[in-house]
Amino acid sequence: MLAIIGGTGLTQLANLEIAHRQVVRTPYGEPSGALTFGSIGGHAVIFLARHGYGHTIPPHEVNYRANIWALKEVGASQVIAVNAVGGISTAMTSGSLVFPDQIIDYTYGRNHTFFGNEQKAVTHVDFTFPYCEELRLSLIAAAKRARLPVASATWRTVRTRRGSMTEAATMRALMMCSCSSLLTRPSWVTAVSSVDNVSSVLTCFATSTAWR
Repeated sequence: MLAIIGGTGLTQLANLEIAHRQVVRTPYGEPSGALTFGSIGGHAVIFLARHGYGHTIPPHEVNYRANIWALKEVGASQVIAVNAVGGISTAMTSGSLVFPDQIIDYTYGRNHTFFGNEQKAVTHVDFTFPYCEELRLSLIAAAKRARLPVASATWRTVRTRRGSMTEAATMRALMMCSCSSLLTRPSWVTAVSSVDNVSSVLTCFATSTAWR
């Protein structure tokens, strides 16, 4: 089943035919809210607002592990996470859709994995390819069919801890690293790939003009 995590500006899906809502308890605490079950175009979908349905949870307080665990627990096998991001590359004009293939993680002060001290054995997770390539390519193709502005080529997205955009000097340094967009925290923790049978893709929506 497909799950959609909505970010800023997407606390609900206008075309979602809601069937029911479900509160899910997880070993990692409370998710951002109840899961909303429904369908879009005849396809079953689970929706969750990352910052809460009232947009009251700031990025640094989102319980990412609980969100992903809850979605997996109810049968989600793929996750589309929608984020409003800042553009770094000059190709990232306002309103562009980006489907990154890699990520550089500069976040800190949060739990980055499902396999922490609560586990009885040390667990290593392969994060070489953080996104589901099959789902990513499907979304790119669908966006092009809908004639939406898709930034082409290979993109590296940087995620940071803060809730505001970062300094100009840092942005210039990120451009030198061939990064394209900046997230102020994504929808899922680094170990999402380790949750059995769950694949994910991050859908970035550029909301600012590129830094030069």
